[in-house]
Parts: sequence; C-alpha cells; structure tokens
Amino acid sequence: MKILVSGLGGHMGREVARLAQSGCRGARLAAGVDVNGCADFGVPCALSFSEACADVDCIVDFSNHKATAELLDFALTHRLPLVLATTGQTEEERAAIVKAAEQIPVFFAANYSLGVALLLELAKRAAAVMSDAEIEIVEIHHNRKLDAPSGTALALAEAIQEVRPDSTLSMGRSGHAKRTKQEIGIQSVRMGNIVGIHEVMVGTANETVTLRHEAYSRALFAEGALAAAQFLMGKGPGLYNMQSMLAL
Repeated sequence: MKILVSGLGGHMGREVARLAQSGCRGARLAAGVDVNGCADFGVPCALSFSEACADVDCIVDFSNHKATAELLDFALTHRLPLVLATTGQTEEERAAIVKAAEQIPVFFAANYSLGVALLLELAKRAAAVMSDAEIEIVEIHHNRKLDAPSGTALALAEAIQEVRPDSTLSMGRSGHAKRTKQEIGIQSVRMGNIVGIHEVMVGTANETVTLRHEAYSRALFAEGALAAAQFLMGKGPGLYNMQSMLAL
C-alpha cells in the first residue's frame, strides 16, 4: 500500500512516515506534500498538490484544515482514498468533505486512537444511564495545538448529544450565570508538550463518574491513521470513521 503523506514535515506527518517506512500495516511511504518541503525521508515531497505525485494508493493527511479544498480536489481528480486526520475544519470545509465522500472513500475521525473510540462509546452510555447528571469535558494538549476545543472534545460532545438531543455546548465557562440543566461544558488547556488528555465527568449531587483517556506518544495516532488507510483499501465511496473500522 503506497501512501502519500500530506503534512510530511510536521510532527504527525513524520510519525506516519517513520511507521510507513517500517512497513506498519503494510504501508510504504511513496510521496509527501508539505508547504515547507521535507527531504528527510528520501521520497518526492511537493510544496503543493499541484505538483504532487499521484502514483499512490491512499492519502494520509496530517496538515492544516486550510488545505482541505486543495486536498479534496487532488483526491477526487485521481480517485484516491483519503484518510483525514486533521481537525479544526470550518462548517464549509466539513460539508465539502461529506460531498467528496459521495465519490471516493473518506475516513474522517477527530482522533485515531482505539482508546478514544472506546471513550466515545462509554461517554454516550454514561450520559444515557445517568440522565439527570451534569457533564463536563476537559481536554489538555501541547502549546502548539491551534484549534480549541480539540476535535476529540467536540466528537465527545456530539456523541453525548446523540442521547441528549436537547443539550447545549458551553465552550469555556465565564461570567456569573448558573449553568443550565442542558449544558455540556467544554474546557481547553494548552501547555508544554502534553500529547493529549481527555476527561468526561458525569456527576450528580451524590456521585461522579470520570472517564479519562491519556495519550503517551504521537505514534498512537500515526498507527491508527495507517490502520484506517489499510481499512479503506477496496472500499467504495463513503464517509468512514473509527466506529466503522472497529464495528462498535
């Protein structure tokens, strides 16, 4: 499976490239795209998709959401499966991703960790069982992460809203108003070199259940992205996610 890594020179792009060069999940690094270039891996690395190598089996994207339009255009033109591991997309960009999935297989997840996929299911279950509980989501990441809240925190909130359709989201509480019964609070912390921590607290006046996932290495997400690429091989057009792959 020959892959093109979008964002090859970034922290996550390098992790994907390193694992692909070791043969993880049957992958082989064939090309890259990075606005700053990256010659470290001995494969063609274009500065833009207009110059990119299309002789690949799948694209794995760990770049920036601003590249979404160019990325989708390249994938659609060459009918290439696409693994989208970038977060922070605008509503317009997310709509374009959904539309592209009508023509090519697109794997789109906020987080490529098996543990986080499990956390999503557990959070949804806890919110349903403890139907009167208040819910808070706290996410902590390194100081280089641009989007807040994280895509994973938003995915957790969306999962909870599936069983609590009347709930509302509060991004970073401030002021002097009392929380509402429907509110799901989301707090973001940015500091140091923390890979990623997500907590979901589900509490009543008498008890609290805390669900926590902590990532120790970025290799976790890189391996998950390569597993997603392997999953897409032979798949028809459609929008896939971690639950699709793990059949949760």
